[in-house]
Amino acid sequence: MQYRQSTGIDFGSTCCGGLRHDSRRTFLKIATLGAGAALMAPLAPGVARAAQPGGEVDALLLSCMDYRLIDDIGRYMDGRGLTNRYDHVILAGASLGALTDQKKAWGEAFWDHVAVARQLHRIKRVMVMDHRDCGAYRVFLKTDVAADPEKETAAHAEQLRALGAAIKARHPGLEVELLLMALDGSVESIAESA
Repeated sequence: MQYRQSTGIDFGSTCCGGLRHDSRRTFLKIATLGAGAALMAPLAPGVARAAQPGGEVDALLLSCMDYRLIDDIGRYMDGRGLTNRYDHVILAGASLGALTDQKKAWGEAFWDHVAVARQLHRIKRVMVMDHRDCGAYRVFLKTDVAADPEKETAAHAEQLRALGAAIKARHPGLEVELLLMALDGSVESIAESA
């Protein structure tokens, strides 16, 4: 069976358009092209880097599970130069999720992750990122503070500071960063004390 493209040129009966598979020169051309592409791939924008073997990372990030902000969180961490340099724990409500008595296992899981991240990756800091319009705050606090930005900031700051203090008490050698993300992806720092 002969294959023809729309130009009417005969490409022979092979899948590769008549290239001889036994040609050393053809093999070397294809091998060189493939090797070049493999070497250049990490330099191309938007190409994900492969995960590195275990070692040091800069931080452990605790954030909320809200699907609306997953990409924004990644962009924020990338913008901070932390691509593939942080461990990530996700709990509904972030700081509130780690502290609430309504889900004690979540807090235990958070502390276990901090301990493992210290042991395996020698983290230097814990970053805690809450976000505005958080449904977990409505569920656990049984009130909606999102309508009043001042009250919302105060509610998040209270939980963030409480978790920050607990982290420092349990792991005095770790730095703590307290953050609040808006729905547009912008992030503000929350001071460790009022």
